[in-house]
Amino acid sequence: MYRLLAVALAALLLSTSAQAHAPQAGPNGGKVIHAGANYHVELVASGTTEVVLHLTDMNDKPIAADGYRATAILVVNGQTIRFPMQPGGGSRLVGTAPVAVPAGVRGAVQITTPQGATVQARY
Repeated sequence: MYRLLAVALAALLLSTSAQAHAPQAGPNGGKVIHAGANYHVELVASGTTEVVLHLTDMNDKPIAADGYRATAILVVNGQTIRFPMQPGGGSRLVGTAPVAVPAGVRGAVQITTPQGATVQARY
């Protein structure tokens, strides 16, 4: 009896923690990912060369992007592309890729805070 209860509890805890870290659809059409302990970031690509990263805190409140910068490392058509992202007004970091970037692209974004700390989000 206790063994069955322990197994059920472990399964519940594992499914809850996995669900908490799974990418979620963001309000701007991208995927929202945890970056470090303090950030949620939403990467938005729509088939053009412009890529936008929206910064929010863990409560999904926008964070002003002034002073932040990022480097996007994405895989497009089997090729790895790398480009910088700079503040683009509000909570947005904006970058121009060398090729059109499709929605749902895979890769990573490394974000540098105004204090010089770095965090990473993997998509």
